[in-house]
Amino acid sequence: MNLVKTVVIVSLVAFISSPVLATETLEEKKEAVTNDVKRTATKSVNRVEEATCMDSDAKCLALKAKNRIQEAGAATKDKAIELKNKLD
Repeated sequence: MNLVKTVVIVSLVAFISSPVLATETLEEKKEAVTNDVKRTATKSVNRVEEATCMDSDAKCLALKAKNRIQEAGAATKDKAIELKNKLD
């Protein structure tokens, strides 16, 4: 939980201290920070689930692979939207 709090605080400080760019609105920046925090929280929950997995090694590895694929997909989707917002 401390990791999530730290990420939120660091993200907010970076968000507040960053210069305002004309290409990205305040709402879009807020969305980007929110997405980063959500991804970090999801990643933390996934790591806890993986660490406490009591199934066979194959099932635990399958869970780990599924989590990594979902995390990569979410990160790619969010970054593509952020790039689109910067270019608009």
